[in-house]
Amino acid sequence: MSQHILTAVAWPYANGPRHIGHVSGFGVPSDVFSRYQRMAGNKVLMVSGTDEHGTPIQVQADKEGVSARELADRYNRVIAEDLTALGLSYDLFTRTTTLNHYAVAQEIFLGLHKNGYIFPKTTMGAVSPSTGRTLPDRYIEGTCPICGYDGARGDQCDNCGNQLDPIDLINPKSKINGETPKFIETEHFMLDLPAFADALGTWLQGKQGEWRPNVLKFSLNLLGDLQPRAISRDLDWGVPIPLDGWSDRNDKRLYVWFDAVIGYLSASVEWARRSGDPDAWRAWWQNPDARGYYFMGKDNIVFHSEIWPAMLLGYNGEGARGGAAGSLGRLDLPSEVVSSEFLTMEGRKFSSSRSVVIYVRDFLERYSADALRYYIAVAGPENQDTDFTWSEFLNRNNGELVAAWGNLVNRSISMASKNFGKIPDAVDLTDADRALLARSKAAFPAVGAELGRSRFKNAVTEAFDVVRDANRYLAEQEPWKIKDDAVRQGTILHVALQVVDDAKTLLTPFLPNSSNKIHEMLGGQGVWSGMPEIREVDEPGGRSYPVITGSYDGAAKWEHRPVQSGTPLAPPKPLFAKLDSKIVDEELARLES
Repeated sequence: MSQHILTAVAWPYANGPRHIGHVSGFGVPSDVFSRYQRMAGNKVLMVSGTDEHGTPIQVQADKEGVSARELADRYNRVIAEDLTALGLSYDLFTRTTTLNHYAVAQEIFLGLHKNGYIFPKTTMGAVSPSTGRTLPDRYIEGTCPICGYDGARGDQCDNCGNQLDPIDLINPKSKINGETPKFIETEHFMLDLPAFADALGTWLQGKQGEWRPNVLKFSLNLLGDLQPRAISRDLDWGVPIPLDGWSDRNDKRLYVWFDAVIGYLSASVEWARRSGDPDAWRAWWQNPDARGYYFMGKDNIVFHSEIWPAMLLGYNGEGARGGAAGSLGRLDLPSEVVSSEFLTMEGRKFSSSRSVVIYVRDFLERYSADALRYYIAVAGPENQDTDFTWSEFLNRNNGELVAAWGNLVNRSISMASKNFGKIPDAVDLTDADRALLARSKAAFPAVGAELGRSRFKNAVTEAFDVVRDANRYLAEQEPWKIKDDAVRQGTILHVALQVVDDAKTLLTPFLPNSSNKIHEMLGGQGVWSGMPEIREVDEPGGRSYPVITGSYDGAAKWEHRPVQSGTPLAPPKPLFAKLDSKIVDEELARLES
């Protein structure tokens, strides 16, 4: 039975281009998952956009000598172009500076406020002594007062997992310029997180056995120390606070983390409006049978397993203070928070300022999107911190994509095209033929089960085992040596082509570009797996901006489909480019330059 699947993808900051560490956490895993779910017959809504508010945007804008909006406009387009080139199949990739997002974010604020989960409080806020500008919590680092970890952030300690406030840090320093922050009294609106402790605990306990253990353990550990959290900031760049006496102020805005998580909902609402059915989003947000999966890196777990669920509970009137659902109606909580660990590069943490980085655009100028997607799937930080090395990338590309998969596709289609000009008939199957066909067919439920549980490494490994078995079969059967028995040679090649077609389907979520090429090589007609595109859209007031969207209703289905004997075949073109070993030294030199 078809299900509604919401794929909610973390919103990248629009303060610069994204590097491969970013897309290994939020980008490729979410797309692999969404493509599989569509192939399995489910109704997927994959949404995200650029996160464009907050001090990080203003800091970078000042550095570049432009306004915050100019900076956001520029990097929104850069990021959209890069994610499209990577093949990420968003139904809508938008931005947080739209009128629609402002309206939805303000509605969630008002619903929480009406139900008593938001209250004003005078607090000590961190500002830069040299600029007088508010410092965001994550831009302040120091020693954790609880565990002594040196490098704790102003909002939480990644070592012990406890929520913090910048003023609690020992020897706090600004990450922007190294200054010691100045703390001044300021009035802010607070989200009453302790009022959701019981409801969050019950909800999280119900996720035992469903979520990745690292995510669930981290989330449960936070419950014992929930504190009210500021949801406004002293800024002039952000969503206005929708209350009398506050909405027209230029010095107060909603805190960026508060409005950013609402983006999943606002993007769904925008998608529905652009689809011609303004209420279409409700099937993914107000449906007991719908499932919502949130993809991000581990540094964002707290926002998606604690804060966003608390906001939804409060808007629904389901926290300790009770209340009634807001005008949008009751909203569903996440079904799963799918968090990846961190990706490092050649043993070092990604750092744009230290040039320990390779941006998505630069990568795709030299290498294929499928090569990067495959590396992230098979060797990425799915459940532990992982190091990207150029030598391993070279070996994965040449040894697995080229020598294993590309070679199987090329020699199978090439021999059949040369000797028969079509997919030959299969006659009098042997035990070896039947065994390989059964192995290939059985991979669909096995790989599908892993993909459905977001176990991408297991899934792609199982799919590639089919490829290796097919290569072993060809090596044993040696059809190129059969000169006087066209029937047997044709049968072997038919079996090989059937497995190529099966493996193409199994690998489509990971390698959509090359799977589309194989579909054509095997005589397939029409679109196999839809690819994203950028469209310019307008909103009231005449402002236009790019969004990622697309039609993904191609022929790709998660099933074994018999290849048709007699289908014409042309000589194939190479599927993947073999890389010269010198790229390792070249890329390492770039890293050190």
